[in-house]
Amino acid sequence: MSPLAENDSPAVETEKHISVLDHGFVTLIDSMGSDLTVVNSARVSFGKRKTTLSEGDKKLIRYLAEHKHWSPFRHVQFQFHCKVPEFVARQWYKHVVGIAYTDAATVDHAWNEISLRYVDASEFHFYTPDGFRKQSEDNKQASTDDLVKDPDGLLMAEYQNHCQKALDLYHRLLEHGVAREQARGVLPLNIYTEFYWTVSLQALVNFIHLRTHAGAQYEIRLFADALHQLAQDVVPVSFEALMK
Repeated sequence: MSPLAENDSPAVETEKHISVLDHGFVTLIDSMGSDLTVVNSARVSFGKRKTTLSEGDKKLIRYLAEHKHWSPFRHVQFQFHCKVPEFVARQWYKHVVGIAYTDAATVDHAWNEISLRYVDASEFHFYTPDGFRKQSEDNKQASTDDLVKDPDGLLMAEYQNHCQKALDLYHRLLEHGVAREQARGVLPLNIYTEFYWTVSLQALVNFIHLRTHAGAQYEIRLFADALHQLAQDVVPVSFEALMK
């Protein structure tokens, strides 16, 4: 069950909701701004404000993107509700904490996540892949598209059994009075987590560029694709210009 959801009905893909992996999803909760927001943010320097988007405005947007004038794009904001495996969330969160270590113009994030200090892990799902990918021989951090042979499904069964045993141990710790904040330490990284992520258009496109790259992990590439689908219709001109 999704702890942040009102019910446990199956996720349905809509214009603002996309199911990802076996139990994950990305939902566009809200957005602020449009292509015209970008234009007016740029033109305010000259004391001008437009009410309709012209061909000249579209050229301006493309010029801003081409010459890396990022600030007008940061006035467009998106709020997403995401449910992802924990190991994906840790990769995702690097884009938020990274603002302390970089001068890059990708600093526009807000992040609030469900906490196993408050919520019982029994309400969470565990991610089960369709198969196990082989380790890349020439890239230490990457996998290949080739799958490990598991004809009898023994590896997959052991994988799922391990998750259940971890959950059973978690419950035994709680039954003996161990605090949730310590008991959660036995749970594997494939447990799902949920968070709200608010991000500027410019920072979102930076995330999509990096996480749809062939070297990015397969699972996070799927979530980046979902973000792409949900965001592109909000600011089609700006999104296309930035993605180039």
